[in-house]
Amino acid sequence: SRSTAPSNLMRAGLGTIDLLYWRNVKQSGAVFSSVLLLLFSLTQFSVVSVGAYLALAALSATISFRIYKSVLQAVQKTDEGHPFKSYLEMEIALSQDQISKYADKILLYSNTCMKELRRLFLVQDLVDSLKFAVLMWLLTYVGALFNGLTLLILAVVSMFTMPVVYEKHQAQIDQYVGLIRTQVNSVVGKIQAKIPGAKRKEE
Repeated sequence: SRSTAPSNLMRAGLGTIDLLYWRNVKQSGAVFSSVLLLLFSLTQFSVVSVGAYLALAALSATISFRIYKSVLQAVQKTDEGHPFKSYLEMEIALSQDQISKYADKILLYSNTCMKELRRLFLVQDLVDSLKFAVLMWLLTYVGALFNGLTLLILAVVSMFTMPVVYEKHQAQIDQYVGLIRTQVNSVVGKIQAKIPGAKRKEE
């Protein structure tokens, strides 16, 4: 239903925040190590191989557990039924409302992204386009040093470390970020003053 979809999204968001801030150390550690293991595996093997190995590992575990429970029930002469019955009966299908909600969000983000790219590439604002050009130029060096998978590993490590570091040293970090932002704004202001047509229109 529509009322439960937002609450589910909110719970999922809070769960993600708890993971990144290590509220539950065991849970965060398990997720962090699993994701890193998967990404490091992809650096050594193809996506197809890693997917196949993961599927085989999961099937080996579930088949072994299924056989074990069947033998146990036969020995104890009990009839507990299928060990995964509760999971097999669990509703996992997305509702039409949820699909529409996610589709609307994807459409909104896609349109926003296309409008922003059009604005940057067609130089609606010269300073913003220059910033974007500098960013792309820096990314050429980043791409020469790291491949996409390495960057993804670094991103995952940052996601699980930076929030905790920021939470512990928020005052000092905010101070340094403020100083950097002031310097950047000062440089941008000088560029806007020197380049004809670069000054933003006052809103």
